[in-house]
Amino acid sequence: MPLITYFNPKSPEAEAFKVLRTNLQFLKVDEQTKTILFTSVGPDEGKSTVLANLAVSLAQVGKKVLVVDCDLRRPVQHRIFGHINHKGLTSVLSETDILEEVIQKTDAPGVFILTTGLIPPNPAELLSSDRMQIVLEKLEDMFDIVMIDSPPILAVTDAVILASMVDGVILITLAGRTVIDKAKEAKEKLLAAGAKILGVVLNGVERSRNDHYYYYYYGDKK
Repeated sequence: MPLITYFNPKSPEAEAFKVLRTNLQFLKVDEQTKTILFTSVGPDEGKSTVLANLAVSLAQVGKKVLVVDCDLRRPVQHRIFGHINHKGLTSVLSETDILEEVIQKTDAPGVFILTTGLIPPNPAELLSSDRMQIVLEKLEDMFDIVMIDSPPILAVTDAVILASMVDGVILITLAGRTVIDKAKEAKEKLLAAGAKILGVVLNGVERSRNDHYYYYYYGDKK
């Protein structure tokens, strides 16, 4: 799925992201929860495209949004937004570049991106560093909402590390693919890390033969 909220904002799919946006606003996310981690149970469940489309949808109602790609193993946000990925988060964490200089504007008004930068040999160590926490605190001051893309929760430790640093987590699942027991395991891992689970997105729900919609269920379930 491309950036449907940008290229076709009146489509049924884009309308579904407006529903998710509204749910987040009911939770007063922009007031109380500024850093939001997006993760999934397993790979290829759509977490990155859900994040990107929601970022655009939030910006369309006046929010200044930053997309941070913390998937240091399979980064894709730079491709979704059509940006280069030579410098980014890893070069900031290694103190090679200055944070403000590697944040890029996207074509979508109000949406900015911090790409991963070059892929490091030690992703978990970089993400768990004190400097990562400092970077997140700086970004909170610069943007209304900071949306963080991470690897799947059950694949590596990266998402668990990040979950302990952010204000809230959204878990992405894929209809017809995500195993319920695995989803429960993912939830338990997040809760064990002290994460506040804002909700679960069931991605790829088929409502008819021709249309695919996205159903969102929200609430801090424990």
